[in-house]
Amino acid sequence: MSTLLSKALVAFTIEFDNEFEHRVPHRTTDHGGARSDPFLVSMVMWYMILRFVPEQGITAGELKVQSGLSKKQLRQLLERMSKWWGYVSIDPVANQSQSALVIRPTTGGLKAITVWRELTGIIELRWQKRFGHDLALNLQQSLEAVAVQLDPHLPDYLPVLGYELKSQIPEDFQPPRSLCDQSVALPILLSRVLLAFAIEFEAEANLSLAVYANFLRLAAERDIRVKDLPRLSGVPKEAAAMALDRLERQVLAKFKTESPTSRFKVLSANAFGREKAAACADLLQQIEARWQERFGAGKISSLRSSLEALIHSESSEATLLMQGIAPYPDNWRAHVPPREALPDFPMVLHRGGFPDGS
Repeated sequence: MSTLLSKALVAFTIEFDNEFEHRVPHRTTDHGGARSDPFLVSMVMWYMILRFVPEQGITAGELKVQSGLSKKQLRQLLERMSKWWGYVSIDPVANQSQSALVIRPTTGGLKAITVWRELTGIIELRWQKRFGHDLALNLQQSLEAVAVQLDPHLPDYLPVLGYELKSQIPEDFQPPRSLCDQSVALPILLSRVLLAFAIEFEAEANLSLAVYANFLRLAAERDIRVKDLPRLSGVPKEAAAMALDRLERQVLAKFKTESPTSRFKVLSANAFGREKAAACADLLQQIEARWQERFGAGKISSLRSSLEALIHSESSEATLLMQGIAPYPDNWRAHVPPREALPDFPMVLHRGGFPDGS
C-alpha cells in the first residue's frame, strides 16, 4: 500500500513541478536563470507555507497560525524562502518581535503563487482525462473514505524528512487552517494517507520507511552496484548517499568491492540487514491488515484497487503514470538521464522539497 501511494504522489508532484517550472521564471544551481528570479522549489513548499501568503502580506504570527508550523519550522522556512530562494521579503515593524514581522511575496514570488494556485486543479483534470473519469473519481473517493478517519493533526503534505530520514511531525505542530477549495485536493489526500502509514511503520520498525523501501529492500535481495542505485530506486545520488550512510551506521549494510578484479563498489546487506528487511516487509503487510480492520476491509480494498489500476494503466509505449511526468524541453529534468523508476517512498528533503530528493 505504501509503495502504491508513494508512486502516485511522486508522479503527481513531478508533473505539478514540471508545469510550474515551464510557466514561471526561476533559477537553479545548474541551469541558470536571472538572479532576480526565485530559486526553483517543489510542490511541498507551496502546501507547507506559500499558499498562506497573500499578495498584501501577512504577519509572522498569523502565518504561524494559518500554516500550523512550529516556531522553529517557520523560522527555518522563512529564512530559506527569503534569503535563499527569493519568494518572500520579511519586513520588520513596530517592536521588532517575530509576530510583528510582515511577510510579503516578492515580484517573482507573486508570479509563482499565482501559478501554484491553479496547478493542482490543472493536474487533477489531466489525470481525469489520462486515466479516465471513473478511475480518477474512484481514487478520490477511496482516499477520502480513509483520510476522514485519520488523525486530524496530520499536515496536508509530507514533512521534510528528519535526520534519521523519518517522517516526524513536531510536537507543537497544529493542523493548518484548511482552504475549502483544497481540503480534498488529490495530493493532500495522498500525502495524509501515506504519512499516516509511514508514521505507524516507523514507530514499530525503528527505521525510516524511505531507507527501507528505496534501499534496504533492494540490497536485501542481492548486492547492488552503487552507481545503479539512483536508477533502480528513483532517488538521485545525493539523496541516496544520505540513506546509505544511515544503513551503514545502523550496521544493516556495507559497501564492498564487487570482486577482487572489479572497480565497482556494491551495497551489500549483511545477515542482520536481510533479517531487518524481511521484518519490515512483514510489518507492511500487518499494517495493511490492521487498516482493513480499523477503516473497513471494503474501503482499503477499494483504495488498493484504484491505486493499482492507476499505477499499471498502460498505453502502447509506457505506463500512463510515467508518460505524465515527461518533462518539457526547458525543464531541468529534460537534461538528466530519463527516469526508469519512481521511489517506493518519497525523499522530501530541505533541498527544495522535491519528492525524489533532487
